[in-house]
Amino acid sequence: MSRRLLLATSNAHKTAEVQAMLGSEWRVEDLRAHPDLTSPEEDGTTFEANARIKAEAASAALPGLLVLADDSGLEVDALDGAPGVHSARYAGASATDADNRQRLKQELRQLGSPGPFTGRFRCCLALARDGQTLTTCHGAVEGTLLTEEAGSGGFGYDPLFVPDGFSTTFGLLPAEEKNTLSHRSRALQQMLRWLEQSLTFDDSSCPPH
Repeated sequence: MSRRLLLATSNAHKTAEVQAMLGSEWRVEDLRAHPDLTSPEEDGTTFEANARIKAEAASAALPGLLVLADDSGLEVDALDGAPGVHSARYAGASATDADNRQRLKQELRQLGSPGPFTGRFRCCLALARDGQTLTTCHGAVEGTLLTEEAGSGGFGYDPLFVPDGFSTTFGLLPAEEKNTLSHRSRALQQMLRWLEQSLTFDDSSCPPH
């Protein structure tokens, strides 16, 4: 019997990453299994605020269910921390990953500097049940940004981000390797430790549909 967890996202790539990191002991579903749920407005000014908003809204709508919400993004030092909490919507409300990368590349080129452009991915995970946040965990990975994409792996800004200690982007690193050092992985390892110490197996089981 697997432990069940709802990830408060409709991003299949993100869900696959979390499932791979958690392993077969957990069964991760996401909001695609609950199309009737309305997504809350993510109007927080920090990653933690937005993660809590998403986790609390979904868990209030699905009583008894453990809900994990992720809010993450890219901070570029030369752009005063942008795109930051606006990472997913950097090129507009309906922007694709490619649109966001294109805007970032243009802005870096307009700086008139050859770089390197330092920055980091940040992630906050919020775990909630019955509309209340149980805990939050944070993770970050430092690196540099390119002005030309390299690789088609991962998602979001991965083809532009070279983590410290590596010579290639997240877009070129094998998923198994990326998942050991990413910002989301680091936050998730903290969350797993909290789950193991604070919840029993029965606590993390979902009620029947």
